[in-house]
Amino acid sequence: MRSILVTGPGGAGRTTVAAATALGGARRGQRVLFLTGDRAVPDGWFEGGGRPVVRRIDSGAHFRAEILAFQERAATALGLLGATPLAEEELTELPGSDRFALLRALRDAAAGDWDLVVVDLPPLHDAVAVLALPAQLRRYLRRLLPAERQAARALRPMLAQLAGVPMPAEWLYETAARWDVELAAVQAMIEDPATTVRLVAEPGPAAADALRTARAGLALHRLALEPVVANRMLPTESPDPWLSGLAAQQQDHLKALGDVHELPHLGRDPRTADDLAPLEPPAAPAPAAPAPEWTVEDRRDPDGVLVWRIPLPGAAKPDLRLVRRGDELVLTVGPFRRAVPLPSALRRCTVSGAGLDDGVLSVRFTPDPDLWPRTR
Repeated sequence: MRSILVTGPGGAGRTTVAAATALGGARRGQRVLFLTGDRAVPDGWFEGGGRPVVRRIDSGAHFRAEILAFQERAATALGLLGATPLAEEELTELPGSDRFALLRALRDAAAGDWDLVVVDLPPLHDAVAVLALPAQLRRYLRRLLPAERQAARALRPMLAQLAGVPMPAEWLYETAARWDVELAAVQAMIEDPATTVRLVAEPGPAAADALRTARAGLALHRLALEPVVANRMLPTESPDPWLSGLAAQQQDHLKALGDVHELPHLGRDPRTADDLAPLEPPAAPAPAAPAPEWTVEDRRDPDGVLVWRIPLPGAAKPDLRLVRRGDELVLTVGPFRRAVPLPSALRRCTVSGAGLDDGVLSVRFTPDPDLWPRTR
C-alpha cells in the first residue's frame, strides 16, 4: 500500500490536489481511499466511473463516541467520585479533537486493503503536529505507565483493601496497552517507506517561508518529501499586461520553492471530476527517496569526538535548540520539537558543541571517561 499525505499553507488548494490525486489513481484501476475532514468537498468531484472510496472524517462524532466509551469503562471509578454521567446529546467537540479523529481514520486505513491511500491533511503546522503525535503519545505512555509496573498487580488486592476503594490500575494499564497498539499502527503507516508527504503551495511572498519551516519540521520527524506542487500557475504568455505581470511575479517566487510540479490555474473553481483531471500531479511510479539517515561519525582519533549528523533542510540557526535529557536529545526546530533517543555509543558521552552547516546539524559528543570503555 502506498500513502500520500497532502498538506500546504491554508488556501493553497491542498484538498483539490489531494482529490485529483485520488481520482487519478482510481481511474488507473487502483483501489483508492481518499480521507478528508473538509465537509465542503463537492459531490460532483467523484461522480461517474473510476471513483475512489471517499471517507469524510467526522471529528465531532468521533469525540462523542470516545468520551462515552471512556465513561463506560471508568464507570466504577467515576461513581466513587460522585460524577454525574454525560449524555451524548450534551457533548460538544473540544478544540484539538479533530487530530485524534484523523489518527483513528489513519489507523483504520492502515488495516484496509488499498493500493493507494490519499490523505487530505490540515494546513502545514497542524499537519506536522498530527504526523508527530503517535510517536509523542507512545513516549508519554511509556513514561507515565511503564509496562513493567504491571508486575506489581499481585499487590493490588491488598492495596485496595487498605485504601478501602477499588484500584483502577488494571483497566488503566489495559487502556494504555490498547492505545499503544493503535498508535503503533498509525506510526508504522506514517514512517513506512511507501508513505510520502506532498506539499502544495501557490507561489507567492509567504509560500517560501512557510515551506522552509515545514521542510525542517518534517525532516525532524524523518518523513520523505515529494517535489512541491506549485498550484494555480498563471499562463506566462498573455496579451493582458496585468495578467502577464502577475504571472511574472509567480515565476519569480517559483524559484524559491526548489524542485516543483506545476499545475495550471483553471480560471474557475473545479466542480466536476473532469475539472480535477488537469490538477493531478504527475503520477510517481515509486515513492520518493527516503529521508536522509542520521549518521554518527567517529572522529575520536583526530579530534577526540563523535559527531551526530542530523539533516534538517530548511532549518535556520536562530530557530534551533537542543537539550540533553538522560539518554535523549530534545531537538527544537522553530515551532516543532522532538525527543530523540541517543544511539548507544553517544549515551556514554557528553554534548560538547553543535553547528548547522548547509542544512545539516552536527552535534559533537565527547566520550565520558567514567563511562567509556577503557582499552589497554
